Amino acid sequence: MPAGKTIPVEEILTIDVKPGWKKGTKITFPEKGNEQPHTIAADLVFIIDEKPHPVYTRDGNDLVATQKIPLAEALTGYTVHLTTLDGRSLTVPISSVIHPGYEEVVRGEGMPIPKDPSRKGNLRVKFDIKFPARLTADQKSGVKRLLGQ
Repeated sequence: MPAGKTIPVEEILTIDVKPGWKKGTKITFPEKGNEQPHTIAADLVFIIDEKPHPVYTRDGNDLVATQKIPLAEALTGYTVHLTTLDGRSLTVPISSVIHPGYEEVVRGEGMPIPKDPSRKGNLRVKFDIKFPARLTADQKSGVKRLLGQ
């Protein structure tokens, strides 16, 4: 074979992605990239990205889920039903009044913390309260009477 000629070499590299790794985490395979004659091969670097999830968004080690609920349930009580990322059913009863900006925190149901996988961030449940578009005069007076105003 003439000197300086390159031949393609195929190698399988495995990335063991750990639960809780954040977007931007770099995985480097030293000297596994392209190489030229008489030079050291370049490093091969992968950067973790996140795929969007239909229910959860990530905020650091916390997971955030937003629930759409009617005003009546926001005032009288609501039970959150979620499936966790690892497939468990999670039920969170809320008996307090859910107001705009209210957030229910469930400790330890967020993302695993990479340096200590036995610990997890929190699950934060936010609420999008569906207010009625209009009320009849009877409904208005009934609400005023019930709320004591």
